Amino acid sequence: MKNGAQYRNSLKKLRPNLFKWGKLLKDVTRNPATKLHVDAIAACYDAAFDPEQRTLFTNQSHLSGKPAHRWNTLMRTPEDILANARMKRAQFHRTGACHGATCAGWTMLNALWAVTWEIDQARGTTYHSRLERYFRFLEDNSLATAGALTDAKGNRSLGPATQPLLDSHLHIKEIREDGVVVRGVKAQICGVAAAHEIVCVPGGSLKEDESSFAIAFAIPRDVAGLTIVETRRPSDTRDEEEGWDAPKVGGISQAFLLFDDVFVPNERIFLNGEHEFAALFINIFTALYRAPIGACVAGQGDVMIGAAIELAQAAGLSQKIFQDRLTRMAINNETTFGLGIGAIFNGSSHPSGLWIPDPLLSHVNKILVATLPYDTKRIAQELGGGIVETGCFPSYRDLHSPLYGKELLDSLAAASDGETRARLARLQEWLTIGGGIPGCLNGGGAPDGARIMVRALEPWKEFAALARVIAGVQ
Repeated sequence: MKNGAQYRNSLKKLRPNLFKWGKLLKDVTRNPATKLHVDAIAACYDAAFDPEQRTLFTNQSHLSGKPAHRWNTLMRTPEDILANARMKRAQFHRTGACHGATCAGWTMLNALWAVTWEIDQARGTTYHSRLERYFRFLEDNSLATAGALTDAKGNRSLGPATQPLLDSHLHIKEIREDGVVVRGVKAQICGVAAAHEIVCVPGGSLKEDESSFAIAFAIPRDVAGLTIVETRRPSDTRDEEEGWDAPKVGGISQAFLLFDDVFVPNERIFLNGEHEFAALFINIFTALYRAPIGACVAGQGDVMIGAAIELAQAAGLSQKIFQDRLTRMAINNETTFGLGIGAIFNGSSHPSGLWIPDPLLSHVNKILVATLPYDTKRIAQELGGGIVETGCFPSYRDLHSPLYGKELLDSLAAASDGETRARLARLQEWLTIGGGIPGCLNGGGAPDGARIMVRALEPWKEFAALARVIAGVQ
């Protein structure tokens, strides 16, 4: 296993291919646009050697039986996925932000574990053994993976094959004896800057004439032909300047991936034209992903509660005054966390050895993740007052201006000094309307998609039959 320093050094060996503000980021471990996210993942690597944290951040390898970084292992039991959820909550406790390079790519590989097993059973292919070798490669080298699901999509009224610009979806351009060449765009992909590898999968279910879009594979982050564009967040100019206008922990990494004739060798391909299995992948992936993400928003909500308490006390107010609203925030947090646990333990084991959470409860959890955190954020802003929510708050540079900075800081002093209130206000602002917001609404899929799945999975006729029996209707 790697520690944080070894992880950082391994990233430095990758070819620079990330851009932001129109400039090449030569070192993701140092550039202000990516450093915070890399630091967050480095802390996860270090946690593997911390006696108090290693049970969350490591797991027993399904290949060697030895300890491995949790994000390199297979989720074989409900306890494995529960530990995933608890790890996510612990990550948010440390940074208040998403840890993408230990999340989506790993979850995609777990979903592919079951899907490749089913394809091999139906088609006589060897995808599953390829994936097993790739898992061993990740484990042996202690690698972090980003997961690329979402395509640019183009005109939403048209399918991938009928788009005016085929590159709006990642697709196979050429099939060779030793692999394939792919083109297209994956959009809004989390954690790429901190990852060694990128796992690419179909973005949705596919029809027979869309088989060229049915491609799943893994590539090095610095593969030839791939250009990565880091996206801009609302607080980026603050994140990337010195000072504490935004917390200097756990910045979120999001990117567009531009594939320009990227070659993928056969041993790294896990789905290649089998369009009918794209929907199966989406179904398994969303169940695996949406059960534990309630822990993400719960973890950030925990930090919001703490910031609200500290900010009130810094202003000279007692926690008792706001306790009802703090309790409401806590209920929101525990609802998404607890429903995720219910989904996990109400799941079942796949013949491949993967544990799959209950899909219905997982999709319901996604809908709550897209709603309850915004109530939590609203309450946090309400308790924080105008210095959190209105945008009427001086910048770090103004607060330290030799001309008027002292007067500004003195004006903020209350039960605490002015800088303490300013730091807490900036943290709450960052958590509620700034760069610290995780993709609650659309991250992991739009809530409308989850509602469609709930509608499909809920046994409506069975419930109607129960009512007829109880009412005595013949």
